Amino acid sequence: MELEQQQQQVGLLLGADPSAMEALVLHLMSSANEQRSQAESLFNLCRDLHPESLLLRLAHFLHSSSNPEVRAMSAVLLRKQLSSSSELWPRLSPSAQSDLKSLLLSSVQRESLKSISKKLCDTVAELASALLPDAAWPEFLPFIFQCVTAADSPRIQESALLIFSQLAQYIADLLVPHLATLHAVFIACLAASVADVRIAALGAAINLIQCLPSAADRDKFQDLLPAMMLTLTEALNSGQEAIAQEALELLIELAGTEPKFLRRQLVEVVGSMLQIAEAESLEEGTRHLAVEFVITLAEARERAPGMIRRLPQFVGRLFAVLIAMLLDVEDEQAWHSAETEDEDAGETSNYSMGQECLDRLSIALGGNTIVPVASEVLPVFLAAPEWQKHHAALITLAQIAEGCSKVMIKNLEQVVSMVLNSFQDPHPRVRWAAINAIGQLSTDLGPDLQNLYHHRVLPALASAMDDFQNPRVQAHAASAVLNFTENCSPEILTPYLDGLVGKLLVLLQNGKQMVQEAALTALASVADSSQEHFQKYYDAVMPYLKSILMNATDKPKRMLRAKSMECISLVGMAVGKEKFRDDAKQVMDVLMTLQVSQLETDDPTTSYMLQAWARLCKCLGQDFLPYMSVVMPPLLQSAQLKPDVTITSADSEDDIDESDDESIETITLGDKRIGIKTSVLEEKATACNMLCCYADELKEGFYPWIDQVAPTLVPLLKFYFHEDVRKAAVSAMPELLRSAKLAVEKGQAQGRDQTYVKQLSDYIIPALVEALHKEPETEICMSMLDALNECMQVSGLLLSEAQVKSVVDEIKHTITASTTRKKERADRTKAEDFDAEEGELLREENEQEEEIFEQVGECLGTLIKTFKSSFLPFFEELSIYLTPMWGKDKTAEERRIAICIFDDVAEQCRETALKYYDTYLPFLLEASNDDNPDVRQAAVYGIGVCAEFGGSVFRPLVGEALSRLNAVIGHPNALHPDNVMAYDNAVSALGKVCLFHRETIDGAQVLPVWLNCLPIKGDLIEAKVVHEQLLSMVERSDRDLLGPNNQNIPKIVSIFAELLCGGKDLATEQTAGRIANLLRQLQQTLPPGVLASTWSSLQPQQQLALQSVLSI
Repeated sequence: MELEQQQQQVGLLLGADPSAMEALVLHLMSSANEQRSQAESLFNLCRDLHPESLLLRLAHFLHSSSNPEVRAMSAVLLRKQLSSSSELWPRLSPSAQSDLKSLLLSSVQRESLKSISKKLCDTVAELASALLPDAAWPEFLPFIFQCVTAADSPRIQESALLIFSQLAQYIADLLVPHLATLHAVFIACLAASVADVRIAALGAAINLIQCLPSAADRDKFQDLLPAMMLTLTEALNSGQEAIAQEALELLIELAGTEPKFLRRQLVEVVGSMLQIAEAESLEEGTRHLAVEFVITLAEARERAPGMIRRLPQFVGRLFAVLIAMLLDVEDEQAWHSAETEDEDAGETSNYSMGQECLDRLSIALGGNTIVPVASEVLPVFLAAPEWQKHHAALITLAQIAEGCSKVMIKNLEQVVSMVLNSFQDPHPRVRWAAINAIGQLSTDLGPDLQNLYHHRVLPALASAMDDFQNPRVQAHAASAVLNFTENCSPEILTPYLDGLVGKLLVLLQNGKQMVQEAALTALASVADSSQEHFQKYYDAVMPYLKSILMNATDKPKRMLRAKSMECISLVGMAVGKEKFRDDAKQVMDVLMTLQVSQLETDDPTTSYMLQAWARLCKCLGQDFLPYMSVVMPPLLQSAQLKPDVTITSADSEDDIDESDDESIETITLGDKRIGIKTSVLEEKATACNMLCCYADELKEGFYPWIDQVAPTLVPLLKFYFHEDVRKAAVSAMPELLRSAKLAVEKGQAQGRDQTYVKQLSDYIIPALVEALHKEPETEICMSMLDALNECMQVSGLLLSEAQVKSVVDEIKHTITASTTRKKERADRTKAEDFDAEEGELLREENEQEEEIFEQVGECLGTLIKTFKSSFLPFFEELSIYLTPMWGKDKTAEERRIAICIFDDVAEQCRETALKYYDTYLPFLLEASNDDNPDVRQAAVYGIGVCAEFGGSVFRPLVGEALSRLNAVIGHPNALHPDNVMAYDNAVSALGKVCLFHRETIDGAQVLPVWLNCLPIKGDLIEAKVVHEQLLSMVERSDRDLLGPNNQNIPKIVSIFAELLCGGKDLATEQTAGRIANLLRQLQQTLPPGVLASTWSSLQPQQQLALQSVLSI
């Protein structure tokens, strides 16, 4: 019955009388939810049963309805139904498709209202983008060219240009034959008499320029630039600022994507933009967009490195505009009487723009460009009578510190003095800004600032905490203590602790909650930085902290209580379990009560409590296990939070609700605008981090939770909304595997065996490999490789061949991606404006690639050590990726890692690796005399391995190996700290040549050389191997070693004496025991004079060591 009724309704809607469908379209726009959702169901039913009739009816409405609302909504509905994702178009008959196309193009010519025209253009572009690449709409381009040249109809011209703008990215290659025509069209339209046409032409030209793949084709449009800029200046001259702002937004897009297009006329273009930014008669929004244009150009490093730095006069002008924006600040009473630190009364949108852009500009251009400009402006501002100028100078210093840190560190004295002088300024907002600058500089210029100026900064902050007339200043001084101590060693901090802790305790008893909160955060950081030195303050501090935790229970004090948790847990970690134990129980009981109470969703306690529990676990270790059943359920709930996401169309008129709300972050992806509630993401990230902490701390004790935690965290390896969530999930992977493995090994896994560890490994490792493949951030790629390596170490032989293959494939992909990125950077060095500053930034970026390759080397090392010879087929597959890394054009670090991988193969695979010697040994021998000591170390270590396992394959190369090793050992600076590791490994390799190829060398000549190098003390791993080898040779009475008439025995005994003094560093306990036995034997068998002459040459400490062994 119901089905019949529905079919009747559909029949009515799609029948001869259009009014029923027209009413339905209007209901789809209804604000009444019920009416709207009923209309949506009927609409979907029509679409599912009769798509053709529905689309044609909508197209007729769009073409001919007299109701503008119906036309507008029909355009929107059609766009949705015709989008490639709806898959409706292929279901239509050819005649319906043809009718729809005709109706749409005819509507473009008929529509007179601009707002509907824009929606209609979107719809046409949506369909054309799907059909044109397959040549399925042959009449479309001729129609567009006809419209765009219809100078007598500006509305049609504008529509054609708008459609063209959207299509450029889909059909750029189809347009290449028509570039000359398009050029003429743009010239004409940019000079049109109607501003809307000029702006549409500007948008179309910019979109086309961005989409053309070849620079030569883009250059054909270079001469349009003056006309493009004219659209902006004409709009401004005629007072049409809304149109000017539209033009600016389009030009900003061009500056971001094709900055080189502007290069030839850069001086004119940037000059015009700065004139706009400087023109106080213009609207704020217009001036801000002009500033945004220049900043965007400065930030377009990858596409046009160094371009703006070539125009220092403009940098100075822009800096002046930005610092002037900071003067737009009012001294409002609300700022002084604020109850929270984030009250920014008096700060305008100008002020915020200036602040943000100074930060971005300094990061984009760097200290060598910005600091000279700032050095001229800031002293003038600080000497001026107005407080706003003092305030602006200090805010500027704080904003530019991150981008200019390297240069500012060289001028620390000047910077610190500038700020500290303002601590005495009569205006509280200036004093606040000075404290703010010290806090920011402590972060950006630390630890140099802390190491060199603690004696000036900490007393200044301490006296600022005495400003009881100005709680904002007091609270900020306490917050700056947090920044300062985060980058500070306990040694520097300890002398100030009495004064700091005393002041902070006074602030804790202050009436202003904002001051108390800042004092708690500062105390927490002071405890965290001073560690066990904080013990002496524990008894004075803890009662206050517990009192706040227990008594700050009403709603306005929630943050205070939350910060007391943070402080208590950090103090507990600093002083350690023994000191904290008695209070810990009491604190945990309060937290448990809170945990089970129903906290409101916006209560900050939740997030702080998650972190406090994890710190308490770190402090108490296994004693924390009884609390896990209370802690884990809400923690898992937080980790499983779904992101609160709102998705709208990027070009939709409706902004995401509360887009001014700081807790909503918006990102644009393609044609979608995504709004995400950040508070949810932060709670989720915190929870994931805490899960990782528990697994790390509790080891096998975490086992009961693995089955819930693994399925929560593994999918988050690909959680692209928030980096910190991904990072935490990545770090947790090896911890979960380790926990499972230990629980099985220690019989704490409720009867589960290795099969369980394998199942977990089979779940985690493929997920990590897949996530690595898709990861966009280089830094997280490094963490993923590191985690993958640890997971493989834990899983060992549980890894299947298919998993090893997938890891190897991913390593190939990682090396290829890294090589591509490096090539792109190398291409940037060829840019016209490339300069030393860009070179420095590129070097830093390339260092990340070295770290990636280092992680690759670690992963391969693990696989080689685990699977030995059975890994070799994969090694062979990888060799085409690895061999280029030995090249002289590669960095020293890349060469070192490539050598280490071969060293691992030779060491782990022994005789099965001999077939690679011909390829790799010449490289090793050459690299053993490389300029870089780390490369030398890896190479000479490899020579030692090949000498040990290479047998007859290595024999022909013994002579060359000896001369290469001698060059390392005999180098005048061989024992310099930089070179000592290479030296020690060369000595070890020489010993192996002596041991395994004695028949090929002149032992009587070579062994004394080796003996004279001993003992080695730099590489403590090799030291134990080498010294054990020496001992074995003496035990065997090796003639070449002992020398004619045992003449080398005094030297050998003195080496043994040194080894016994060195404790466990230079020899294993077992070796030391054997040395003692051998020395006793020598005492029995050698003539007394021999030992006596040795004795006199020993240092007192060595004599004592021998005495204790020989009981002399």
